[in-house]
Amino acid sequence: MGEVILVFRILPDGIESIPKVRLALEKLKPERLEEEPIAFGLIAFKFTKIIPDAGGYMEKLENQLESIKGVNAVENTIASRAL
Repeated sequence: MGEVILVFRILPDGIESIPKVRLALEKLKPERLEEEPIAFGLIAFKFTKIIPDAGGYMEKLENQLESIKGVNAVENTIASRAL
């Protein structure tokens, strides 16, 4: 079984939610967590995670990200097999 590299773009619902969302994302132990400025102090998080290439893992991770309090939107921007 291989691995898949996933990158999600996560938008908090407001500036006041940024610290809570960052903390919740860090608890999911991403390979990389970056901040991308949007406007007026609002940022988007780029969340990178490597998961097993098996059924259900991607959907489970996406559901975990969407269920974080203070998250407005989750977009899967990259899904690629790891070499």
